[in-house]
Amino acid sequence: MKIRSKILIIAGSDSSGGAGIQADIKTATCLGIYAMTAVTAVTVQNTIGVKSVVSVPANEIYNQIIYTSKDIKPNAIKIGMLHSTQIINKVFKSLNEIKIKKIVLDPVMVAKGGSKLITYNAIELMKKKLLKKVTLITPNLPEAEILTGVKINSIEDMIFAANKLMKLGVPNILIKGGHLKSKKVHDIFVNKNEIKIFSSNRFNTKNTHGTGCTLSTAITSFFSCGKPLKKSCELGIKYVNSAILSNPKIGKGHGPVNHLNSIELNKKYK
Repeated sequence: MKIRSKILIIAGSDSSGGAGIQADIKTATCLGIYAMTAVTAVTVQNTIGVKSVVSVPANEIYNQIIYTSKDIKPNAIKIGMLHSTQIINKVFKSLNEIKIKKIVLDPVMVAKGGSKLITYNAIELMKKKLLKKVTLITPNLPEAEILTGVKINSIEDMIFAANKLMKLGVPNILIKGGHLKSKKVHDIFVNKNEIKIFSSNRFNTKNTHGTGCTLSTAITSFFSCGKPLKKSCELGIKYVNSAILSNPKIGKGHGPVNHLNSIELNKKYK
């Protein structure tokens, strides 16, 4: 497989390997993309929960982004965990300097086990500053509720929340519907021109750790190759569904998905 494009991932590390930077690198690599990183935090966690979160100094995050991009210019950027106002300000400054147009933001706020991963002030700064800078935001229902103040219980509520996010300056929104109690999972893509509902089968598994990170990076990967944004969302959702369906059953809690589902080994490696 030849490298199809390059992406820069700005996110936190997950020591268990199922989410965060580790899931992002696996996803990009399995889709034929060269992944660069700027690590924003080091978390101590496993499939059962998060033990601790240690921030990387904001200046070092800024330096990672600038120094890497000066040498290897990314075709697109994926942003994940930004848990303080200092980090958001430095990331915003770096984005203004490197001038990459394709930016996908996964507003990571709560871990799968329920641990909070961002401060209230950081959420407010994200709304005021960063949302205007990105091409696409990919919140799940709890994240969309926090960002908009809208209680989401239906597809209509999801669309209403997406429109509120547009008013904050985001041109494209993909709200993930996995938390909605329904037979199928409905993910809704919204911009000023259209509304597209992606419906998928719901799989009966607890092994969904890192699905949000994986989806946003898959979308960024396809988008970085020149595919249209809506098509990138569709392909990203298909990749994640296949990764969930593989259900590797690693760990005692919410296990990871199978990022390798897109890989076929060459005969000489078997």
